[in-house]
Order: sequence, then C-alpha cells, then structure tokens
Amino acid sequence: MQSRVRALPSRVVVYLLLAGCLFEGVGYRQVWHRLVTGLPGPAVSTPTAGALCQARRRVGAAPLRFLFDLLRGPAATSATAGVRWCGLLVCAVDGTTMSVPDSPANLVEVTRQRGHHGGSGYPLIRLLALVACGTRTVIDAVFGPTSGGEITYAYRLTRSMRPGMIVLADRNFAAGKLITAITRTGAPVLVRCKSAGSTGPKLPVLRRLPDGSYLSVLAGVSVRVIDAEITIATTAGRHTGVYRLATTLVDPHRYPAFERVKLYHQRWEIETAYLEIKSTISADGCCAPAPRPASPRRSTPCWSPTGPAPGHDRGHQHPTRHRPRPGQLHHRPARRPRSTRPSREHHRRGRHRSRRRHRPPGPG
Repeated sequence: MQSRVRALPSRVVVYLLLAGCLFEGVGYRQVWHRLVTGLPGPAVSTPTAGALCQARRRVGAAPLRFLFDLLRGPAATSATAGVRWCGLLVCAVDGTTMSVPDSPANLVEVTRQRGHHGGSGYPLIRLLALVACGTRTVIDAVFGPTSGGEITYAYRLTRSMRPGMIVLADRNFAAGKLITAITRTGAPVLVRCKSAGSTGPKLPVLRRLPDGSYLSVLAGVSVRVIDAEITIATTAGRHTGVYRLATTLVDPHRYPAFERVKLYHQRWEIETAYLEIKSTISADGCCAPAPRPASPRRSTPCWSPTGPAPGHDRGHQHPTRHRPRPGQLHHRPARRPRSTRPSREHHRRGRHRSRRRHRPPGPG
C-alpha cells in the first residue's frame, strides 16, 4: 500500500511496465504517451526519462512477482482439447536458456556459455517452467545462472505440483530423487528414461504385465515401464526410434500403455510454448529489472502466464544500448555522447594546413 501521493504512483508504473511489453520498439517516454493518449479529463503531465527511470527503480520487481503469482495457473476449461487426460491436468516441465544484456552487473551473477565456436555473445540464464500442455500457460517458473542444472531448478517447481495433475518430463529429468520429490506432492509422473546402460537408470523387471509393460522400481518409487517403438513418416523418409517411458500410474487396465505413449507426445507443447516466448520476447532477456544491483535472484518473469507477451522488432538497434524494459535484468547506462568541441590535435592540424595553404610561392 502506497501512502505518499506521487506524480507517478506505483500502480501507474506497473501499468507502464506492462505497456512496455506492447510497445517494445520505442522508449519509455513514447510508451507513456501511448499509455495516456485518449484518457478523459485534464491533460496529463509528461514525466522526464530520468523520472521514469527513478520510478521503475523505486517500484522494483516485487509488484511484478506478486502479479505473476496472482495470474499464473493453467487457465484451462473443460472445453479445451488436450487439457486433461483421464481426469488429470496434463502438465510438462522442461528448461531452456535465454540471453540477458552483457553488462558488468549481470556478469556478477551469470556467465556466458562456453562452446567450440567462441561461446555465446551474451550471458545466459537458465529458465525452467511448469506449463499446462492444453493451453500452453505457465503454472510456475524459476530461473537463475546456467551454473545450476535443470534438475536443481526443477526441485523448486514441485511447490506448484499437486494431486489432480500429471507431470510429463523428458529423459534429463529421470533422476530418482526428483521423481521421489514429485511423487510426494501427489502428482503422478510420466518421464522418458534413457536406454539401459551406463547412463540410464536401472529398472529391473519385477513383473510382466499383459500389455507388454512391466513393473519396476526407481529410487524406491514403484513405476511401470513401457518400451515403445515409434515410427515417424515424412516426405524425407521414415525414422524409427525406441522410447522407454516410466510412470507412477501402474494400473494397466485404467491407464493402457498405448494411451500413455500417445500422451507423452503432449510434452512437446512446452517446447512450442518456449518458442512462442522466445519469438515474442526479445532474446536479450526475460526477467524483470532489479531495483538497484541487477541480480537474477531479485527478479521474476514478467511475461504473462496466461499467454506470451506481444512481439516486437528492434531492427538494427543494439540490445545493450536500448532502453531498459521489463524483459531485462539490467541495462547498461547510455554511453556519454562524443563531444562536438574540436580537440587540440584538430586545432594543431588546422594551423599546419592553413600555414601551408597561405605560404607565398617561392622564386621561379
């Protein structure tokens, strides 16, 4: 609750940040003009760029974090196809990386990605989200430096898992402790496992079931293992791969194996959701700015959980020389413009040229 009367109240600054997601190709002063244009009543004063910057720092990331917590959720309806399977809300968990501006403050918390071709040009953060597959809406999201692995961040998403939903995950999440943590929330799991070998989990055959699957155990959790051969036919030809799926739903009559394999295909909806986020939010970040020192720990995702933010096109503008926006951790201060005053060297060279120009011609 804000008790002090300000020219830029906190709620208005939050509207400004949200409007910045709609008009991403212009500065905040232009966003302000578009935000107040057409309002009834007396004319609204135009704040300076410095006043808008101070207002954003004053508000910080906390209101956006609270707004995200208020709006996040499946936003699912019974009429939406693919929302539920056997009465369970179909959800998926997965991770990705996104770039943030290359600034000294950001480099304190995050680093550039190493690679064989010089690595990434900008520092990266790792983003993990729990998404409702039927609507591609964000139920929960966490992010931080890429030094933390996907499984490390996935533990923090278990706070939003509950009975009545089924969680789909790829083979990178087939870790025994993580499966145990998800099972304790009451949400069943359907996860792809790596093939049996040195890298895949050990899934001993305890009992064969009539549909070809078998009961096993994964880190003390009873699971049902399904080995499926999937063939994809395209204009380029046919490709066949073997998938090993493990689920905590062990009843073969209520949850047939073939239906389980078709259900796992819904996990790709989170990949589509990430594609929408990355194509509509610029690649230089997806996190709200911290008030003072830029830190991923003090920021929160600011794209709407009920849908991706509108797109934009920065053209040839350099991300670190553009205005700070809700999709950035930190904005490098604008460089001081070059002085138009001539330098001493410029005057010296001018005097030499003038002397040569007015030198009288010699004899002959």
